[in-house]
Amino acid sequence: MTRIAIYPGTFDPITLGHVDVLKRASKMFDKVIVAIAINQKKSTLFTLEERLELVEESLKDYSNVEVQLVKGLIIDFAKEIKAAALIRGLRAVSDFEYEFQLALMNKKLANEIDTVFLMPDEKYTYLNSSIIRELSSYGKDVSCFVPPIVSKKLKEKFLNRK
Repeated sequence: MTRIAIYPGTFDPITLGHVDVLKRASKMFDKVIVAIAINQKKSTLFTLEERLELVEESLKDYSNVEVQLVKGLIIDFAKEIKAAALIRGLRAVSDFEYEFQLALMNKKLANEIDTVFLMPDEKYTYLNSSIIRELSSYGKDVSCFVPPIVSKKLKEKFLNRK
């Protein structure tokens, strides 16, 4: 039986912290689906299509990883594909309370699906997509925090806004 995990997020944009968590998750499960959440309430810098392209390009070297756009509750998608687990990244204690509540609610909705918390490498613990977008908007080099394709697309995005 194939053990499937889902790593959900907005990934606006994907960072090296995300890639680090995914790398370890891909060793723990037979298949990892990176679920790019479709959330109309969230304002994003990159379109869904752009995020899909950036995530696929950033993760192309991981043979047991696939990327999908997911609308609706992630837990419903997880049940539909018979996933064993949801992967959640924890950077700091401040992430824990929200993630803990989410994990408990998901467990209530689908008891058969576990939540696995993974911490990124220490050098990525302070990173998040919002910080990356803000730094990029001021023309700062973020190439040490994101995959090369993301760095390139951020530069293009903000050059076109000026």
